Amino acid sequence: MANIKSAKKRIGVIAKKTATNRRIKEHLKAVVKNFEKALAQGNLEVAKEKLILAEKKLKKAASKNTIHKNAASRKVSRLTKRFNKAN
Repeated sequence: MANIKSAKKRIGVIAKKTATNRRIKEHLKAVVKNFEKALAQGNLEVAKEKLILAEKKLKKAASKNTIHKNAASRKVSRLTKRFNKAN
């Protein structure tokens, strides 16, 4: 355990950021899973809506540095490719 006041503060800040990032990443996984479920069921209208939502959430997470911007772009690209292939 830290003894210095600034180190104690950093521990708290890191814990808060970790919790926030974990929540955002879990939400991203749920959004992507919803898209995949809609695509698997063959419901293309719903899948298109879910794809737009997934892209928005991934880009926002990248802008907040929760995930890397290239990783977000790669995931969006792969999801879009899968949607276009199903069309």
